[in-house]
Amino acid sequence: MMTAVTQQKVDATEARLATLTMPPSAPWLAEAREAALARLRAAGLPGRRDEYWKYTRPDTLVQGEAPHAAVFQSDEAPVFDTVDRLKVVFVDGVFRADLSDPLEGEGFSIERLADVAEMDIHWAKDLYGRLETNGQNPVKRPLAALNTAFASDGVVIRVTGRVSRPVSLIYIHKSDTSDAMLHHVIKVEEGADFTLLENGPAAARFNKVLEVDVADNAGFHHVRAQGRDHERRAVTHIFARLGTKSTFKSFTLTVNGQMTRNEAVLELTGDDAVAHVAGACLGDGDFHHDDTVFITHDGENCESRQVYKKVLRNGATGVFQGKILVNNTAQRTDGYQISQSLLLDDDSQFYAKPELEIYADDVACSHGSTSGAIDDEALFYLRSRGLPEGIATDLLTLAFLAEAVEEIEDEALAEEIVGRLDAWLIRRRKG
Repeated sequence: MMTAVTQQKVDATEARLATLTMPPSAPWLAEAREAALARLRAAGLPGRRDEYWKYTRPDTLVQGEAPHAAVFQSDEAPVFDTVDRLKVVFVDGVFRADLSDPLEGEGFSIERLADVAEMDIHWAKDLYGRLETNGQNPVKRPLAALNTAFASDGVVIRVTGRVSRPVSLIYIHKSDTSDAMLHHVIKVEEGADFTLLENGPAAARFNKVLEVDVADNAGFHHVRAQGRDHERRAVTHIFARLGTKSTFKSFTLTVNGQMTRNEAVLELTGDDAVAHVAGACLGDGDFHHDDTVFITHDGENCESRQVYKKVLRNGATGVFQGKILVNNTAQRTDGYQISQSLLLDDDSQFYAKPELEIYADDVACSHGSTSGAIDDEALFYLRSRGLPEGIATDLLTLAFLAEAVEEIEDEALAEEIVGRLDAWLIRRRKG
């Protein structure tokens, strides 16, 4: 007999689906969308009773209509504005050719998902929804399945060489009630190297999936800054598969946002692969930020790092759920996981659930999680050197976040992120 909880999830899922229409697609894509819809119906939309949602209320992410989110106005230059990049702009989830650069570049091809969806034959057939499907086991990720089924646009990128100029996805929020879904697919061929930048709040509510296949001896670098619109809500998913001697590195900066959940699901399938995911977040007041990470080691002699730092004040909430799974084929695994929060008052909260599951004998895996206040001795030292308390606190906060920012390989991009962190702290200090 169906339990009341199960029936409640079924009802909530069907109510959400009633508000959506599956985009027209070529047969191969329609098949992938229908399979995703079946996964969604089997799992149901997330609820607070679900193990990996007990620290985060999914209500506003699953309800039929997007909650109202005021558009944030700022005269500050957009992040990455000084970087030479190929710009691809979406406004409330809709591609804007007039604001974007031509979709062409040396060493890679880039297309819109909306255009690819009309093609009977395309290389994306072997990837769209495939990594997301793999990422549903052992933990169900129904909001990712929802995206695969209904996302109407995104970018599809095939990288064949070492690309020096990043592709930059820019998400602009203009409507207070916009509800956007974007699905990106990136295939990095053997020996190729590619950098993806992302920035902007995207919409009042945003659901994004990024699937990345990194072939042998290839590299993928990802730096994103999630927008400052405080009332926005977002759930994002990264699904990646790494080949032999490949590299995957991703860093996320989050400031503001009432509700943000970032999921990363990585599979190290080849030997000697390297996967680093990191994040720095600054939250003030009505702010809830959730990083949920699952890294699976299948290949030998692989390395993974999870480095997450959160600074919280005025009742803000941070969540970290991270797991390293080492299968019995993954000898000589090096896995590192650290999640830390800096609580700037007694009202803020940090919930952490670090996990290790190891079936190999020859491994070096560690995890740690701490939560605390500014170090009084360090603060006293800086103040004794003549620094005002506010400036001293900001310097210690930046030092706390440094380990996460250091995961960005490109020095110019790292400096850009540090500048944004410093600007946020200064604004809060000045009130």
